[in-house]
Amino acid sequence: MGKEAKLESENRRLTVSIRDAQNKIMLHSVYPVFQAIVVAIVTIVALLMLIRLILNYVDPNPFGAIGRFEYFLKKRTDRLVSPSANFLAGLGIDTRIAPLVTIFAFCVLGYFFLELLHRTFLTIDGIALSITEGNLVRLIGFSLYGFLGIYSLLIVMRVVFSWFMSWTNPFLRFLRRITDPILEPFRRIIPPVGFIDISPIVVLFLLWFLQITVAGVFLR
Repeated sequence: MGKEAKLESENRRLTVSIRDAQNKIMLHSVYPVFQAIVVAIVTIVALLMLIRLILNYVDPNPFGAIGRFEYFLKKRTDRLVSPSANFLAGLGIDTRIAPLVTIFAFCVLGYFFLELLHRTFLTIDGIALSITEGNLVRLIGFSLYGFLGIYSLLIVMRVVFSWFMSWTNPFLRFLRRITDPILEPFRRIIPPVGFIDISPIVVLFLLWFLQITVAGVFLR
């Protein structure tokens, strides 16, 4: 009897694992495609920026083949490099290293974009699984947990991108519109420490605590 009960328990666990895997379609099937695309884009940009960085210091003859290629490359990539160059110029740093800063910026942007997709797809899969099971409690839990996670990520993206993006940048304006409703009340209450605004840290801590609470109540 003990062996039969153990075997039945293992079969039940295997059935649950298969069902969970089948319901994680977005995370296991769609997400890798986006991941490969983002990695490819960041890799191509990094290679172009490294070539431009080298040419900035080589300073080839503008009438030679390398000089003409440098002109072509700069013309095609100026829109990518100009935000980094403006950021460095404002700090009084040599703008020739702007391609290097652009590489780091694209790596950060790629990471946050993939993290946002991962959390979104995980939430969608959790909601789909809850609907399949007819479990209203877990449906509410996954919805709230996913919303809090995505919103926290948007706040982090706003903080990071505000370091090297102009406030007039359309993407940063979008992040401000999305996150201002919760950040502004805390910013009025919490004074800055020196020149550092710590209200996003407080808000992120509260959102993290709410996520733990939601998981403990709805997703056990």
